[in-house]
Amino acid sequence: MRTSHNVKANRLSVSSCSAFHRRLIAFFLILFPLIASAAKGNSNPKSMCNTMPAQRRRNGGNKNKGGSSNPMMSTRGGSTTMEDKNDDGNGTTKDMPSTSTVTTTTTTVAATASWRSKLRLVLFPIYSEEMTKFFLIGSIKFFVILALTLTRDSKDVLVVTECGAEAIAFLKIYGVLPSATLFIGVYSKMASILEKKTLFYATCIPFFLFFFLFDAIIYPNRGSIQPSLSTAQSILGIAASSESSSGARAIFAKLLANWTSALFYIIAEVYSSVSVGILFWQYANDVVSVSQAKRFYPLFAQMSGLAPILAGQYVVRYASRAKDFGESLHRITWMITFSGVMICLFYKWSNAYNEKTAGVVLSAVEDAPTTTVAKPKKKKAKMSLVESARFLASSEYLRLIAALVVGYGLSINFTDIMWKSIVKRQYPDPLDYQRFMGNFSSVVGLSTCIVIFLGVHAIRILGWRMGALATPMVMACLALPYFSSILVGLDSPQSLKIAVIFGTIQTLLSKTTKYALFDPTTQMAYIPLDDESKIKGKAAIEVLGSRIGKSGGSLIQQGLVLVFGNIISAAPVLVILYYSVLVWWALSANRLSKLFFAKTAMQEERTKEKEHAN
Repeated sequence: MRTSHNVKANRLSVSSCSAFHRRLIAFFLILFPLIASAAKGNSNPKSMCNTMPAQRRRNGGNKNKGGSSNPMMSTRGGSTTMEDKNDDGNGTTKDMPSTSTVTTTTTTVAATASWRSKLRLVLFPIYSEEMTKFFLIGSIKFFVILALTLTRDSKDVLVVTECGAEAIAFLKIYGVLPSATLFIGVYSKMASILEKKTLFYATCIPFFLFFFLFDAIIYPNRGSIQPSLSTAQSILGIAASSESSSGARAIFAKLLANWTSALFYIIAEVYSSVSVGILFWQYANDVVSVSQAKRFYPLFAQMSGLAPILAGQYVVRYASRAKDFGESLHRITWMITFSGVMICLFYKWSNAYNEKTAGVVLSAVEDAPTTTVAKPKKKKAKMSLVESARFLASSEYLRLIAALVVGYGLSINFTDIMWKSIVKRQYPDPLDYQRFMGNFSSVVGLSTCIVIFLGVHAIRILGWRMGALATPMVMACLALPYFSSILVGLDSPQSLKIAVIFGTIQTLLSKTTKYALFDPTTQMAYIPLDDESKIKGKAAIEVLGSRIGKSGGSLIQQGLVLVFGNIISAAPVLVILYYSVLVWWALSANRLSKLFFAKTAMQEERTKEKEHAN
């Protein structure tokens, strides 16, 4: 009976696997021809309304003597009219219905074309000559987010199920923050030596190499290279009979006994900041102008919003159906490695396209070919971490951007660790927890696409300021029911279920608004800066700043646990801190908006001066 059951299970697994692969192949068969067709498309830099029928353009070019392109409007101004032709007795009266029909048809088609152009302006405001550039850069972010989602969910499953959610606070302070600091030092030196292309590959490839080696070598041999829990407890002086999930030494013992999972968590956390903040946005800011950014960046978020949907369903329908977590991790690593390869390929193709079309759509303040970047870099003195901090502190503009990043890191950390701890109570099995997080990631991606679809023009219509203020405002409203459910208590299964629901909704919509509005507005703020501020200031803010925010939140929560005994008892104090951070965040965003508009205006003036000079 067991054999028969296993055979059926294997057939089901193979069937679902092949079905998934068919969907995956179909997805890329749709994606790549779209990019290729965009590259071959006819471009016209004059207007987005290139869908105007040729008939209307011909009529527009044959104006009558009165200066009107419409024959119905030519009865004045001394021009030959249709009524004059009737009086000539030339028998042209029978031609009038044909002319009127053509005119009416032209007007109708023109109105339809105008309506379609306006609809396209609302839904997809990308010019035809920008299609290839948009899809190449957008594909980089798609695969960056795909890998980020898979590594993020995997690290949570490893640490939360093996060490407990409380271990996250310790890892962020004693593991992630030092690693991020070390990365900033190495990256700052590489940025002063390497050209941009080489810097991109030197930053990207080591992360994916580690994820591959972790699955192929480290995790399968974890039993041989990790100490047992009893050995870790004895090293830290903890009696075997006093095993408990609480207490700093008990948490450190679990981390030591599962140091490979802790290492994976640390590398994945650093990658989450590096991949989006440096790998993608730094490149996008180099090749996308301010005018393009207002249209490109919200759509980048919409395009990359499809990645969590694919990643989540990949985990739920394929990876989590493995016989154990080791096999599930192997399936996830295959997709992570594939994403890394595609990131490098699309970066290569995008660079080749931008170099081919250099000077057409690049910003006037940017260095046009990447080959010219190496010379100014050699003249710059290498900056240490202290010098980088001073460089950051010397600019109010950069300090305000850092305030936004730190504000988000603190506020999301105040709610995220508590939420994961509650979810772990409800789903203690690793595969069940993985399945829940996979579905959560898919919903995050779907909701992000919906929010962007409905509010894709919020930044363009309402302005940068409202887009930057949207995330703290949403988080402030959604935290009320979540904190209230925590304060009520989690003793009964029903109260635990309610807390999980409110916490999931709060986390979901907070991440959605972050991806849809916070990321685009924050990255747009870097565009008016000079090259030095973009590279070194951005690296310090995106990696070190976000780590300080999240690690600072973890440190604060550790202090609250020491004082109150547990994070639930400290919830009233946590609420006060949470809303204080949101107010500081909103004030910083408001001040930054004034500086952003001033710098953007100066940049546009310099661009006009260069155009007149040429």
